[in-house]
Amino acid sequence: MGITETIKEQLRAVIQWEKPQEFQLFYKFTDKGDEIKNASKLILQPGQGCIFTHEGKIEGIFETEGLYDLKTENTPFFTTMKKVLNAFESEHKVGIWFYRKADINNIRWGTRIPIKYNDPVYAFPVHLRGYGNYSIKIVDVKSFFVSILAGQEDYFSYELQELFLSRITQPISNYLANAKFSYAEIDSHIEEIAKETQLKSLSVFEDLGFSLIDFRIEGTSFDEETNQRINEISNVQADVHASKIAGVDYAQMQQLKAMRDLAKNEGTAGASMGMFAGMSIAQNINPASSNPDLKTKLKELKELFDEGLIDEQEFKEAKAKLLP
Repeated sequence: MGITETIKEQLRAVIQWEKPQEFQLFYKFTDKGDEIKNASKLILQPGQGCIFTHEGKIEGIFETEGLYDLKTENTPFFTTMKKVLNAFESEHKVGIWFYRKADINNIRWGTRIPIKYNDPVYAFPVHLRGYGNYSIKIVDVKSFFVSILAGQEDYFSYELQELFLSRITQPISNYLANAKFSYAEIDSHIEEIAKETQLKSLSVFEDLGFSLIDFRIEGTSFDEETNQRINEISNVQADVHASKIAGVDYAQMQQLKAMRDLAKNEGTAGASMGMFAGMSIAQNINPASSNPDLKTKLKELKELFDEGLIDEQEFKEAKAKLLP
């Protein structure tokens, strides 16, 4: 290799972050390993910053976009680095890390394990999952560079997810436990929950050197065990509503359902039970205290038939007893 080629390899006219990738937070400029020789220009695009290290120590941080002349005495740090930068063969090592100053939006998140708390209304454990997105911005690049990056050549925002999710689960669980939201109220309070989660997560990101710009919850779900409990409650609530329509209390409704199930059995016993159920329905629909008119009684009876609580034969028998 001739002297001309050697000199060309040792010179670097421009240093810049040429092809930033989406969600990339840090990028280490490399040329002949981490040895940078006689560099003359540093270009920072809008939304970019730069960290300059010498022999493993941070010596300069550039936070304003523009063109920097690495030889001019207008840049005090590089004035002290002249001998390093001008030495073709130097044991001294320098490093340049570009970082993203601009906002990083729509980073996806989702709970790895359910958030657990006790339902304040129904007193059973709720296992809740959530997912959504958040936006961040680097505000303390030196802190993150020293504490987290630790010399990595590249760092992407998705690498923050493990740190983030492992630290916010407990604060969210505590908030839901104190907020007294029943499982049925989660969706109607989703914006409030997101706002409180953001407030409780600010310190998590600040400790990492970031500002949490916003935090959004796009949806929630319950685990299978919680859904089973919810279905049981829904069934009971439906029965209570049906009993009110029929003019009987919940206990009577349960008796009627039990009779209805027995009446489905084949044989004389089943038929007799079905007739008894029809008679009981007619009697329970006509309590003396409520004194509903005939039209209301017939309407309630028809609703029982439409809901499948009685069959057609039972409906006809009960109807016949109500009509004069």
